[in-house]
Amino acid sequence: MADKPARQAQRPLSRRPRVRHNVTAAIGGDICGGRFPPGAVLPRESDLCATYGVSRTVIRESLKVLETKGLVRGRPRVGTLVCDRSEWNVLDAQILEWMGPDVLSAELLGSILEARRTVEPAAAFLAAARATAQEIADLERACDDMSDAEGDLEAFTAADARFHETLLKASHNQVFHQLSSIIHAALSYALHASNRATERHDEALGVHRALVDALRLRDGARAEAYSRHILDLAARDISGLMDRADAP
Repeated sequence: MADKPARQAQRPLSRRPRVRHNVTAAIGGDICGGRFPPGAVLPRESDLCATYGVSRTVIRESLKVLETKGLVRGRPRVGTLVCDRSEWNVLDAQILEWMGPDVLSAELLGSILEARRTVEPAAAFLAAARATAQEIADLERACDDMSDAEGDLEAFTAADARFHETLLKASHNQVFHQLSSIIHAALSYALHASNRATERHDEALGVHRALVDALRLRDGARAEAYSRHILDLAARDISGLMDRADAP
């Protein structure tokens, strides 16, 4: 009987992380959605408490999380400012989710593609010399899964993302390896956008398989060239998607 009050006292604490997560997502979504635009000062803590129906402690904890993501910054005697979009951590999966339709902006997708053009061909060149037999087999399996998933956009994109992440790891470059996990969310969104832009993916899949063959032959120049070709196709498909989005 003596343990019962103690267990009851602990129950609110066990729910608190979920409450904070929900409030963090709500405020983050309102920032990314434009309710609180860049440069704006967030309402006072008491007003945020009333708006989101939580305590000051939860609001403060949520704002700390949002600050680590680059969305807000506390200023003495001013309050909490919404940061410029250039300061947002757009590699953060939650921010990409909160951005909603804005994640498909030409600027963001173009930035992701530029980063991939810098990294992936170099990783493919290195992978031709360094990839293990298992890594090459994993890349081929990803191609098979992409082929089997034709017509299922979500499954196709998941296999496509796995291919590109495995390629970065197969370079056996420590920085590229780390990037494979850091850019996972942004890569998945970009691949989803380019894959959505076309009904059939035979051409892209053929180039993916050609890249794997180049790795198997240890031909770095061909592997790098096929990686660039994949990115050229992605750029073409994303451009087509943007053109359709802008059409009246």
